[in-house]
Amino acid sequence: MTKEDPAVPSGGRIRAGLSPSLTVLLGLAAGFVVLAGLSAARDLVGPLALAAVLVIVCHPVRHPLERAGWPRWAATTAVIVVGYLILIALALLLAYAGTRFIRLVGDYIDELAETAARVNAWLVEVGLDPAASADSAGLLSPQAIIGAVASLASSALVVLTALFFVFAYIIFMAADASRYGRAVELYGANAAPAMTRFAAYCANVRRYYVINAAFGAVVAIIDGLALWAMGVPAPVVWAILAFVTNFIPNIGFVLGLIPPAVLALVVGGWPLMLGVIAVYIVVNVTLQVLIQPKFVSDAVSLSLTLSFASVVFWTFIIGPLGAILSIPLTLLLRALVLEGDPQARWLRWLSGDTTVRGG
Repeated sequence: MTKEDPAVPSGGRIRAGLSPSLTVLLGLAAGFVVLAGLSAARDLVGPLALAAVLVIVCHPVRHPLERAGWPRWAATTAVIVVGYLILIALALLLAYAGTRFIRLVGDYIDELAETAARVNAWLVEVGLDPAASADSAGLLSPQAIIGAVASLASSALVVLTALFFVFAYIIFMAADASRYGRAVELYGANAAPAMTRFAAYCANVRRYYVINAAFGAVVAIIDGLALWAMGVPAPVVWAILAFVTNFIPNIGFVLGLIPPAVLALVVGGWPLMLGVIAVYIVVNVTLQVLIQPKFVSDAVSLSLTLSFASVVFWTFIIGPLGAILSIPLTLLLRALVLEGDPQARWLRWLSGDTTVRGG
């Protein structure tokens, strides 16, 4: 038996510490690999994230049912049914809006071509380079819009294919969620901190979507009625678009404004387009930019800068669905990386978490 070297720590192992800079580099490299994997598997990750959000939003349905004496399997079934109803309702709304939009393009294809020509001539008159003006006006051309419609149809096909995974994920996640409430009971105080953070995350996600749905419904109704009164075709389509884009932080207002404004230009000229823009500025800016962010900030504690960056980031990682799921995904990333680490207090504060205190 050899004599243990006193310079070696107990257990005969030498702990080699990594320098802080190397640790940061390894962390960044690992993060890059994970994000690249998420991007490569976006067709699976996107539906998985959507299903998780739906289960989180619908999970409170089980509590009054279980208190009323329902067995756990029946309460879980109720959660699944509510999640399915929400998903089906959204799919029907989007299918109607997409079909109606494609029909509108066909109905106004000649007017779109004439409008593109007029815009091109006007841009040349105001001094814009002819090539640049042609490119700008080309955004209104039937070919460009038909290309956008084709891209939209392709995206819709991908979404419909992904619905199979979403429906399956909802069943599995709802069944698993029924077990998590007993974690502290089964494993004691050791499980309490993690379950507390998980419960806080789920509550933030629910508040975020409830607030956005409420404001989105109000904005959609007002926009739809205003467009109907102004004579803009298919006001229901633009109301649905306003509702959906309300779930996209910061830039959703612009995305919801462009299509009805372009259509107003085609059917009524500059006065009608300016009228549509004025209505959206008064209604949407007041509700979505001035009032809603206060409620959202209180609900999720994210800074406006991080909210905007998260839309761009998650859209790049998992596609268009990332824009709608950007806030829950960012909250999850913050919870996984920063929660529970006393040394990360200032980073959480920097992200907009107003509950963090120094110490």
